[in-house]
Amino acid sequence: MERRLRFADLQRNGIVNNRATLANWIRDLGFPRGQMTGPNSRSWGEAEIQAWLDSRPTASKPTPRRRGRQRKNPAHSSTPFPA
Repeated sequence: MERRLRFADLQRNGIVNNRATLANWIRDLGFPRGQMTGPNSRSWGEAEIQAWLDSRPTASKPTPRRRGRQRKNPAHSSTPFPA
């Protein structure tokens, strides 16, 4: 029998932090809708969550460019440090 995960289980496993993010993922990123198990309860099959996680890209996000003026490099400074 497949294990069912509730929202608290998703939080505990570090999959999602809050319900708003979960709703956005369901709407925009194809996260499984789950199954209503009560009037205010939803659960997901462990296999469908794992399949969604496996389908996600694994590359890290690119490093954002810094805004503003570039910093001076102390190695190329015109005034040497005292010895």
